[in-house]
Amino acid sequence: MSLKSFGAKILAKKTVKKIQRWATNPVETQERVFSRLISKAENTQFGIDHRFAEIASPRDFAEKVPIRDYEDLRSYIESVVAGEEDILWPGKPLYLAKTSGTTSGAKYIPLTKASMPSHIEAARNALLCYINETENEKFVDGKMIFLQGSPEMSEKNGIKQGRLSGIVAHFVPGYLLKNRLPSWETNCIEDWETKVDAIVEETTNEDMTVISGIHSWVQ
Repeated sequence: MSLKSFGAKILAKKTVKKIQRWATNPVETQERVFSRLISKAENTQFGIDHRFAEIASPRDFAEKVPIRDYEDLRSYIESVVAGEEDILWPGKPLYLAKTSGTTSGAKYIPLTKASMPSHIEAARNALLCYINETENEKFVDGKMIFLQGSPEMSEKNGIKQGRLSGIVAHFVPGYLLKNRLPSWETNCIEDWETKVDAIVEETTNEDMTVISGIHSWVQ
């Protein structure tokens, strides 16, 4: 057993115990998160428009914040993209994830400083839960493919823009960088067929133990 796989096994046990603490009290956990989010967003434009200051329960929220689609939120999103602060969340987002959108063109998803750790921890914890459940930690010693969009980003109105999977690539933990494939240069290739050919070339002779990415790409 390598030092890395040994450490992964210990971290897996600690992480699962931590998850179990809040998972055994799901209602209490959700209420705590709900209250924190409402309080934090109370003075944003969205919070003011929907009277967050008067919301004390999920029932209040359901009454004041109707279900809607992206188009119903477009005016708020456009203000965020324009660089305005305190619209949907305090301050400006760190990034704007841009989706190709099958309808109504491109869509933007604000990624805040508060939300980024959740994206990273969710992926990490999925692997750690697998290790804890199966006791198979040896895969961390092999190479791992992360199929994703280009990590290259543009910037507009002081906010970096890019594909969500590409943005997350900037936050890969240091202990996984040596195991990670394809290379940064290959991930930056925009043409999908060219990218796949480059990935095959890089991984053919490697000990690949994990493949991860958008499910339609992985297929």
